[in-house]
Amino acid sequence: MEKRGRGGKVPSNQLALQSATTPRKDRRLSMFEKESYAQILRERLRESLHEVQYVEPPLEDSTGDLGKEWKSALARLKFANTYRMEPPKKFRAQAVETKVQRILTESLKDVKYDDTVFSHLSLELADSMLLAVKEFGYQRYKFIIKVLFIQKTGQAINVASQWIWDVAWDSWVAVKHETETYMALTLIFALYCE
Repeated sequence: MEKRGRGGKVPSNQLALQSATTPRKDRRLSMFEKESYAQILRERLRESLHEVQYVEPPLEDSTGDLGKEWKSALARLKFANTYRMEPPKKFRAQAVETKVQRILTESLKDVKYDDTVFSHLSLELADSMLLAVKEFGYQRYKFIIKVLFIQKTGQAINVASQWIWDVAWDSWVAVKHETETYMALTLIFALYCE
């Protein structure tokens, strides 16, 4: 049993022996101290850095390894909040409408109505329109694109969509292309995400 002096304090010679044998645990830094905030920030940024490395394909040409050429050392990037409540560039429906109209007329000029063809064609058109809209460089917008092909058989049709959105920043575009046998309707919704 260890004998302590008055007040429960350990004598100085025993304190020196204790500190040499047991490692000292450092106190966790507080972000409210001026000197430690920069150090905490450096440690957090060190975790967010990543490197992209090129991996040489093997000598044998195998199709399974073709997609594994690029590898990232960190799977997910961490970004700080910007607290931006409005986009730097507002969605312009008129410019998007003209570009989408051009894509529809070029890709559907000699196409006749066929159920099997239109199921694949609608996906291809939606992908090409998404790429065209992304070329405008709208930041923080999510785009929803619907492509509908309707056969003309003398019927009437109503298409309706409901959304809860911000009237100031969210918008939509409707473009249609009509032939003798069918009508193609494209709806593009641009939703701003804070």
